[in-house]
Amino acid sequence: MKAVIRASLGLLLSGCGAAQPAIPTHYRSHSVQEQGDLRVGEFISSQWSMETASYWIEGPEGLVFIDTQLLPSALRKQLAFAKEVTGKEVKLALILHPTPDRFNGTALLKELGVPVLTSDPVRALIPAVHEKWAPTLFQKYWNGRYPRELVLADGFGDSTRELSAAGLTLKAHVLGAGSSAAHVVIEWEGHLFTGDLVARATHPWFEAGRVDEWLQRLDELRALKPKWIHPGRGLPGGPELLDAQTEYLQAVMEEVRAERHAAHPSSDPLGTVTQKLTRRFPDHHYPEFLPALVRGEWARQAPRPSTTAAP
Repeated sequence: MKAVIRASLGLLLSGCGAAQPAIPTHYRSHSVQEQGDLRVGEFISSQWSMETASYWIEGPEGLVFIDTQLLPSALRKQLAFAKEVTGKEVKLALILHPTPDRFNGTALLKELGVPVLTSDPVRALIPAVHEKWAPTLFQKYWNGRYPRELVLADGFGDSTRELSAAGLTLKAHVLGAGSSAAHVVIEWEGHLFTGDLVARATHPWFEAGRVDEWLQRLDELRALKPKWIHPGRGLPGGPELLDAQTEYLQAVMEEVRAERHAAHPSSDPLGTVTQKLTRRFPDHHYPEFLPALVRGEWARQAPRPSTTAAP
């Protein structure tokens, strides 16, 4: 497979106002070997927009999109590609968790008359996440039509339920914290669409999640006995992707714990943990995502204040 050059988020967020880099051709995948099912399509944006993965499921009456891309310009490419492959229109889009690379295409889809849904807990978190990221990312991605004004998806409730569209029935699992503070996972005929709960050979985008609860989410996904996993970044695979993500998170917990209890702690403990994890997972792309995850786990493992009342 043609190698794709990864860009550093640090570089992406620096040099605002400078000439924009040439955008390589986006990766487009629709093989049985990669998807497991030709009714499932994956679109991966260019390295410029961090190779964000989003998907469609083809039903007899149209398509259901899973996630909406970081940039509306990338979503337009996905819309064209999906129509080229299937000859069908999008009937529904679903957002899996509250990060901009999942929800930023909402306005475009709604303009096109496509309903966009997510769980109530995910919907409630999106405004604060948009406010956090939009000022910086708009400056970098203005020519990718990064949305300055937020348009929210509609909520389908706060509990797991079935959703029907395009002649398909999907199960939307409403889950708690993981890489983000709330998640939706879509289950359909042995396929699980996980967002960043699973990131294949990449460090994940961590947005106010919890590593300990993330491990619980992975156990919940195993209990569904999926045949195929469709991650937030990277190509699909089987249940082994759940095991790989578990191993990764256990390593994060282990390295943070070791540094917290080190006899001679580093003067830069977070940097030390980040470096150790980078060396431990040399094949993982987007190391620029790792510091946020390390900070989150470092804070989670902080000693709790004593609740014993003073005499």
